[in-house]
Parts: sequence; structure tokens; C-alpha cells
Amino acid sequence: MANQLDSVFSAMADPTRRAVIERLLDGPASVTDLHGPHDMALPSFLKHLGKLEKAGLVRSEKTGRTRILHIEAAPMAAAEDWLAQQRRLWEGRLDRLQALAEALERPRT
Repeated sequence: MANQLDSVFSAMADPTRRAVIERLLDGPASVTDLHGPHDMALPSFLKHLGKLEKAGLVRSEKTGRTRILHIEAAPMAAAEDWLAQQRRLWEGRLDRLQALAEALERPRT
């Protein structure tokens, strides 16, 4: 699980890859369509797609001479679950810290 999370967060660390994911939320797209808005050489862009595919965030299929990419939700859901768990943990710690601070501020009678 940790290794998959490492791959997902590493893949999502780059703005180009995040833009690809955001575009794929609208539906499948060809490599050509995905590459269009990015000012980089195609081989460099393909490395970004490879990183997303390795992380399991996208899958590709070849239809004739066209490669179509689809988003895969499961790895993102695993990352979201991990983040939610961390949020609950830290919110609990902050609540306890706030309670302690309030207890220390109360005048002793």
C-alpha cells in the first residue's frame, strides 16, 4: 500500500501530470489531444504519461494507430483514504492540544 501511495503522490507532484488527470476527468483522450496544450516535446510528454500509467492513475489502449488514455480511480481513492485518515489523526491531536491550552488558561480556584 505504501509503495502505491508513493507512486501516486510522486506522479501527482508534477503540474503537467495533474493537468492530464484533470483533462481525463472529462473522459478518455488521445495522446495527441492530451499533448496539445503542453509546450514540450512529445518524448518528454510521453515520460509524464508513463509515470501516470506506472502509478496506475491512467491506462492506455491502442485503437488502430491512436493511443487512448483513460483515468483509473482506484489509486486516487486509496490516496484520498490515506489523506482522510491523516486528517482525522491530526484533527484529534489539535482538539486535544486546544483542550489542554484551555485548561491551562482557566484560573484555579
